Amino acid sequence: MEIRQIKEEYPLELLLLADPSEKFIKQYLERGECYIGEVDGEIVGVFVLLPTRPETVELVNIAVIEQHQGKGFGKALVMNAVNKAKEQGYNVMEVGTGNSSIDQLALYQKCGFRIIGVDIDFFSGRYNEEIIENGILCVDKIRLAQIL
Repeated sequence: MEIRQIKEEYPLELLLLADPSEKFIKQYLERGECYIGEVDGEIVGVFVLLPTRPETVELVNIAVIEQHQGKGFGKALVMNAVNKAKEQGYNVMEVGTGNSSIDQLALYQKCGFRIIGVDIDFFSGRYNEEIIENGILCVDKIRLAQIL
Protein backbone atom coordinates (compact mmCIF):
# COMPACT_ATOMS: atom_id res chain seq x y z
CA MET A 1 0.00 0.00 0.00
CA GLU A 2 1.27 3.44 -0.93
CA ILE A 3 0.43 6.18 1.59
CA ARG A 4 0.57 9.86 0.71
CA GLN A 5 -0.72 13.18 2.00
CA ILE A 6 -3.51 14.96 0.15
CA LYS A 7 -4.56 18.59 0.51
CA GLU A 8 -7.83 18.66 -1.42
CA GLU A 9 -10.51 16.40 -2.86
CA TYR A 10 -10.74 14.47 0.38
CA PRO A 11 -12.43 11.03 0.23
CA LEU A 12 -15.49 12.16 2.19
CA GLU A 13 -17.42 8.89 1.81
CA LEU A 14 -14.47 7.03 3.31
CA LEU A 15 -14.01 9.56 6.12
CA LEU A 16 -17.72 9.20 6.93
CA LEU A 17 -17.13 5.50 7.74
CA ALA A 18 -15.20 6.59 10.83
CA ASP A 19 -17.17 9.73 11.71
CA PRO A 20 -20.80 10.17 10.64
CA SER A 21 -20.63 13.99 10.90
CA GLU A 22 -19.61 15.83 7.75
CA LYS A 23 -19.51 19.01 9.85
CA PHE A 24 -16.95 17.58 12.30
CA ILE A 25 -14.87 16.09 9.46
CA LYS A 26 -14.64 19.44 7.66
CA GLN A 27 -13.63 21.15 10.91
CA TYR A 28 -10.68 18.89 11.60
CA LEU A 29 -9.61 18.71 7.95
CA GLU A 30 -9.11 22.50 8.08
CA ARG A 31 -6.54 22.08 10.88
CA GLY A 32 -5.15 18.62 10.23
CA GLU A 33 -3.26 16.60 7.63
CA CYS A 34 -5.09 13.99 5.56
CA TYR A 35 -3.34 10.90 4.20
CA ILE A 36 -4.69 8.25 1.86
CA GLY A 37 -3.60 4.67 1.33
CA GLU A 38 -3.78 3.34 -2.22
CA VAL A 39 -3.47 -0.11 -3.74
CA ASP A 40 -3.09 -0.24 -7.53
CA GLY A 41 -4.32 3.37 -7.75
CA GLU A 42 -7.48 2.68 -5.72
CA ILE A 43 -7.99 4.54 -2.43
CA VAL A 44 -8.51 1.86 0.22
CA GLY A 45 -7.89 3.83 3.41
CA VAL A 46 -7.52 7.24 4.98
CA PHE A 47 -6.34 8.86 8.19
CA VAL A 48 -6.15 12.40 9.56
CA LEU A 49 -3.53 13.73 11.98
CA LEU A 50 -4.53 16.76 14.05
CA PRO A 51 -2.09 18.67 16.29
CA THR A 52 -3.83 19.19 19.64
CA ARG A 53 -1.18 20.46 22.09
CA PRO A 54 2.55 21.13 21.93
CA GLU A 55 4.27 17.82 21.13
CA THR A 56 0.91 15.98 20.88
CA VAL A 57 -0.99 14.90 17.79
CA GLU A 58 -4.29 13.04 17.56
CA LEU A 59 -5.31 10.43 15.02
CA VAL A 60 -8.84 11.80 14.56
CA ASN A 61 -10.12 9.68 11.69
CA ILE A 62 -8.99 6.38 10.25
CA ALA A 63 -11.01 4.24 7.88
CA VAL A 64 -10.59 1.38 5.43
CA ILE A 65 -13.19 0.62 2.76
CA GLU A 66 -15.31 -2.33 3.80
CA GLN A 67 -14.16 -4.80 1.13
CA HIS A 68 -10.53 -4.28 2.24
CA GLN A 69 -11.09 -4.54 5.99
CA GLY A 70 -9.41 -7.45 7.77
CA LYS A 71 -6.43 -7.46 5.38
CA GLY A 72 -3.95 -5.50 7.51
CA PHE A 73 -4.54 -2.12 5.85
CA GLY A 74 -5.84 -0.55 9.08
CA LYS A 75 -2.74 -1.59 10.99
CA ALA A 76 -0.52 -0.32 8.17
CA LEU A 77 -2.30 3.06 8.28
CA VAL A 78 -1.99 3.33 12.06
CA MET A 79 1.70 2.44 12.00
CA ASN A 80 2.30 4.91 9.17
CA ALA A 81 0.53 7.62 11.20
CA VAL A 82 2.74 6.81 14.20
CA ASN A 83 5.86 7.06 12.04
CA LYS A 84 4.73 10.36 10.47
CA ALA A 85 4.11 11.79 13.95
CA LYS A 86 7.60 10.74 15.07
CA GLU A 87 9.15 12.26 11.93
CA GLN A 88 7.32 15.53 12.64
CA GLY A 89 8.73 15.66 16.17
CA TYR A 90 5.67 14.78 18.22
CA ASN A 91 6.21 12.96 21.51
CA VAL A 92 2.67 11.68 22.07
CA MET A 93 -0.04 10.38 19.76
CA GLU A 94 -3.61 10.10 20.98
CA VAL A 95 -6.64 8.43 19.46
CA GLY A 96 -10.24 8.14 20.58
CA THR A 97 -12.91 5.65 19.66
CA GLY A 98 -16.36 4.63 20.75
CA ASN A 99 -17.00 2.17 23.55
CA SER A 100 -18.76 0.01 20.95
CA SER A 101 -15.81 -0.04 18.52
CA ILE A 102 -14.41 -3.39 19.63
CA ASP A 103 -12.27 -4.06 16.54
CA GLN A 104 -10.76 -0.56 16.67
CA LEU A 105 -9.95 -0.88 20.38
CA ALA A 106 -8.12 -4.13 19.66
CA LEU A 107 -6.28 -2.63 16.69
CA TYR A 108 -5.03 0.42 18.59
CA GLN A 109 -3.78 -1.71 21.47
CA LYS A 110 -2.00 -4.08 19.05
CA CYS A 111 -0.30 -0.98 17.60
CA GLY A 112 1.05 0.08 21.01
CA PHE A 113 -1.66 2.41 22.32
CA ARG A 114 -2.85 2.22 25.93
CA ILE A 115 -6.17 3.32 27.37
CA ILE A 116 -5.75 6.58 29.27
CA GLY A 117 -9.34 7.59 29.95
CA VAL A 118 -13.02 7.59 29.14
CA ASP A 119 -15.07 10.62 28.15
CA ILE A 120 -18.46 9.67 29.58
CA ASP A 121 -21.45 10.47 27.32
CA PHE A 122 -19.15 11.97 24.65
CA PHE A 123 -21.33 10.68 21.80
CA SER A 124 -24.70 11.20 23.51
CA GLY A 125 -26.61 13.87 21.58
CA ARG A 126 -23.56 14.81 19.47
CA TYR A 127 -24.88 13.15 16.32
CA ASN A 128 -28.31 13.24 14.69
CA GLU A 129 -28.71 9.47 14.90
CA GLU A 130 -27.62 6.92 17.46
CA ILE A 131 -24.46 4.99 16.64
CA ILE A 132 -24.76 1.24 17.20
CA GLU A 133 -21.82 -1.09 16.54
CA ASN A 134 -21.56 -4.75 17.43
CA GLY A 135 -25.06 -4.47 18.94
CA ILE A 136 -23.76 -1.89 21.44
CA LEU A 137 -24.94 1.72 21.72
CA CYS A 138 -21.98 4.07 21.34
CA VAL A 139 -22.13 6.64 24.13
CA ASP A 140 -18.62 6.95 25.63
CA LYS A 141 -15.30 7.83 24.01
CA ILE A 142 -12.37 5.61 24.96
CA ARG A 143 -9.15 7.65 24.83
CA LEU A 144 -5.85 5.94 24.08
CA ALA A 145 -2.30 7.26 23.77
CA GLN A 146 1.17 6.18 22.80
CA ILE A 147 4.49 7.72 23.78
CA LEU A 148 6.45 8.07 20.53
